[in-house]
Amino acid sequence: MTRLLVPLATPDVSAFGKTLKNLLDQRHAAGKAPPSHVELLNLLARAVGLRNFATLKKTALAAPAAAVPGDVPVAAQKGDALDLSTLSTTARKALLQFDAAGRLVRLPNKLSVQQMTMWALWTQFVAHRRYTEKEVNAISNAFHTFGDQATLRRELVNMKLLGRKSDCSEYWKEPQRPAPEVQAFLRAWRAGLR
Repeated sequence: MTRLLVPLATPDVSAFGKTLKNLLDQRHAAGKAPPSHVELLNLLARAVGLRNFATLKKTALAAPAAAVPGDVPVAAQKGDALDLSTLSTTARKALLQFDAAGRLVRLPNKLSVQQMTMWALWTQFVAHRRYTEKEVNAISNAFHTFGDQATLRRELVNMKLLGRKSDCSEYWKEPQRPAPEVQAFLRAWRAGLR
C-alpha cells in the first residue's frame, strides 16, 4: 500500500498547541496510556477542529490546494481554477515536494515521485544550448533547497533528460515529450508559480 501524504494546516499554532495539550491532559487524567499512532493522528485532527483523522484525510484529498499555505505552490492558493483532483496520486505527491516559490525542498524516496519532480527541473534548461557543469549546478541550486545538486544532475542524466559528454565537460537538454500525466503535473506546478 502506498503512503499518502496528508498535509496539516492551522491558522494559529498557539491555539493548536493548547488544544492538543488539553486533549493529552484529559487522556492522562483518565489514566489512559500514551496514545497509539492512530489515536495521536485523531488527536491532531481534533486539535485543528476536525472530527478525526479520516475527516482530515478526506478534506485534504478533496481539496489538495488548501493543504498548507506557503508549502505547496498550487494554483488554488493563487486564485486559479485548476482542479488538482484530476491529477494522479503521483503528481499530487510530487507537488508536495515543492515550496511556494516552486523549489524542490526534498528528494522524494519513491522513484516515480522523484522522476516526476525531475521533469520540473528539466524545464529550467534551454533547448539547443550547451552548459558547463558549473552552469548546470547553478540552475539546480536555484531549483532546490536541500543542497545536493550532484544528485539532481545525475538523476537528470540517468532519466535521459540531460545529455553529457563522457568527461562531464558539457551538458545539454535532451529533446523529450513528457507523458500526459507529467504534462498535467507541470501545468499544476507552473500554475502555482503565477
